[in-house]
Amino acid sequence: MIMSGAKAVVECLREQGVKIIFGYPGGMILPMYDALYDEKEIKQILVTHEQNAAHAADGYARATGEVGVCMATSGPGATNLVTGIATAFMDSIPIVAITGQVDTNLLGRDAFQETDILDITMPVTKHNFKVKDPRKLVETIRQAFEIARSGRRGPVLVDIPKDLFFADVDYKFKKIEEKSLGNPDADFKICAAEAVEEISKAERPAVIVGGGAISAGASKEIIQFIEKYNLPVVNTLMGIGAVPRSHPQHLGFAGLHGNKAANHAIAAADLVIAIASRFGDRQTGNLSKYTRSKKFIHIDIDPAEIDKNIEGSLGLAGDIKIILKLLMRNENFQPRTDWWKQIESWKETFDYDYQVNRLTVPWAMNQIAKKTAGKNFAYATDVGQHQMWAALHLKVEEPRTWFTSGGLGTMGFGLPAAMGAQIAFGNSRRVISISGDGGIKMTGNEFFTISRLNLPIISLIVNNSSLGMIRQLQKVMYKEKYIACEFDFEMDFVKYAESFGIKATAVSTQEEFAAALEKALADEKNPRVIVLNVWRSFVEPMTKGNARIDEFVEFK
Repeated sequence: MIMSGAKAVVECLREQGVKIIFGYPGGMILPMYDALYDEKEIKQILVTHEQNAAHAADGYARATGEVGVCMATSGPGATNLVTGIATAFMDSIPIVAITGQVDTNLLGRDAFQETDILDITMPVTKHNFKVKDPRKLVETIRQAFEIARSGRRGPVLVDIPKDLFFADVDYKFKKIEEKSLGNPDADFKICAAEAVEEISKAERPAVIVGGGAISAGASKEIIQFIEKYNLPVVNTLMGIGAVPRSHPQHLGFAGLHGNKAANHAIAAADLVIAIASRFGDRQTGNLSKYTRSKKFIHIDIDPAEIDKNIEGSLGLAGDIKIILKLLMRNENFQPRTDWWKQIESWKETFDYDYQVNRLTVPWAMNQIAKKTAGKNFAYATDVGQHQMWAALHLKVEEPRTWFTSGGLGTMGFGLPAAMGAQIAFGNSRRVISISGDGGIKMTGNEFFTISRLNLPIISLIVNNSSLGMIRQLQKVMYKEKYIACEFDFEMDFVKYAESFGIKATAVSTQEEFAAALEKALADEKNPRVIVLNVWRSFVEPMTKGNARIDEFVEFK
């Protein structure tokens, strides 16, 4: 069927199962908006900034497992997407970004709003395309989605000159083909057998679960695996939710700001089994200390990750579900009673009420964990101290209910990602967004969209009048020479939220927060904002003896 290029792109999006597009119009992408005018199956969400369109598409993808879609015009519209695309790239999130471009006859002539978005995004996309031939437009859109969702997932950008949107294109419906990664070959099975032997003879094994496990939908298989071999399990920041936090073998979040038991167990282990984790520096710290006196089994969809950061590991690259099933074909292993006794001695108990009625972020996270337990909630965070407190104290029980920027560490990610996730969930699950006063200034303009669409997001703003993580680094590493981190001009976040038509409350005590949270939870159909006014200075430790990630713990 012959139709315009813009209409053909819309047909391709429908073919790919796209229901939501996040975007912002401009001259070069306007033909796409025109083609969507009478569209019933695909809804376009107008955001307030293109960066937020990418973050919202990212949040949508994390919540659903589907490919998120965003679009923007050429020049500044396309470049504003870059931070969101890079965020998705670092966390292996599948999104397709469609950008308009100047007409083909103007390419390379420095036309108005012309930018070489391909070269700009090449390092932060899984693949990108510039379509110059209308005959290749349909197949390119299909390729973009296939690349984004296959193997190790990631963002793909398609740049389309404006004149191609008006060109005649021959479109024929094509059903999406389900592709299998195939069965392991003989050599792979030999490696798997070697891994089984290592697991069986290890005295102090431990499992690390990363974000790729959630992308693979492998939570069930991971739980079966750790239960079969009675293995302690920890998660990376991105792996939160892959194994329920309440599981008796779960030790918490491992890494620079992680739980004591999780970090001690990894430090003292003689075998670390990494499932879909890339061994980032925030997880490992000093590599020579991290790898000392232990072996590694590394399971990942991406062969390039094997031996990239940890050399000499026994690598198993492929479908996580299939690999774990192969690893469960053995019954000869020891119960490791002494190892579990040692682990139990490392588990800490947090004293949330160590100072009566003093509002702290860990206390607030604990209250949220209690009030949302067993209910349909998801959590999105920005980046900073509040992000680490949320990772430590929230009890995330399900995959695809925890959204955070792990690899790029993008301030401003939380609110627009929460927006994308809430749109994905509809009325089935409510999202709680947690941001600092620094990050919310970056993308808080999406309160406008949240209010306009009446999305029932509960947004917490941690207001300590500073860039908390920066201040912490300056305290620890720069002799308390605080510069460019303390806000000497107060902002009224309640009035800010109210200006968008959202009910907001500022709290300074435990009682005030508890009451505000109750009201927000009870108001199930509307957005709410709670501003936590907390101390800028550092509080006493909430627990004793937290292990640093580079600290080696002797097993006794």
